[in-house]
Amino acid sequence: MTSLKEEVEISDEKLDQESADAVLRWGLERFHPRIALSNSLQIEDMVVLDIAWRIEPQVRVFTLDTGRLHQETYDMMDRVRDHYGIALDVLFPDPVEVESVVRAKGLNLFYESVENRHTCCEVRKVNPLRKYLAGLDAWVTGLRRDQWNTRSNIRKVEVDSANGGIIKLNPIADWTREQLEDYVRANKVPRHQLYTKGFSSIGCLPCTRPTKPGENPRAGRWWWETDLQKECGLHLAGS
Repeated sequence: MTSLKEEVEISDEKLDQESADAVLRWGLERFHPRIALSNSLQIEDMVVLDIAWRIEPQVRVFTLDTGRLHQETYDMMDRVRDHYGIALDVLFPDPVEVESVVRAKGLNLFYESVENRHTCCEVRKVNPLRKYLAGLDAWVTGLRRDQWNTRSNIRKVEVDSANGGIIKLNPIADWTREQLEDYVRANKVPRHQLYTKGFSSIGCLPCTRPTKPGENPRAGRWWWETDLQKECGLHLAGS
């Protein structure tokens, strides 16, 4: 009998050459309703949502509310609900964990060290995600290989060992920024308002700034750090 890992390895060889639509169809047919789309309300995740919604209008979608988001991100949550008619699952951090970290290290601990920033991300993002994923068989992201050096080797279908060995789909792994923009225009996909203000990668308000011409799109994330990893722990290499 073929194990899930073996099935993924077989599927990946085929699906890594397929379109985003084909990858999502495979995942939704294989795992729905125990599969959900991660959505940060940014262009990548919005494109994935639009493709998936056309396949399965009742697709499950979730987003993380760290408690430190831009107002424009909260506005975008309402736009997604209205545009697609879906119930967006909003995940919140454990208030006891947040209070403990803030009491010990302050509200803006992330500016002080990479270690502190990782602690904040773990409490506000990683822990709520892991709790939610524990009830799923698969999840979907909008990760792309050309976003950052830590993402250059992602596959379209992976076994997520960091989250109990569930399946992780990255259907637009091989897309370019130009492909995303073309899709958004052609399909009238809702667009985050912060893109009009110079942002190219959007996270928490105190941890994100607009980028300058010529900068890497993720240069505006944790810009005070010299560490080139630019990840929060949601997506671990090899997961």
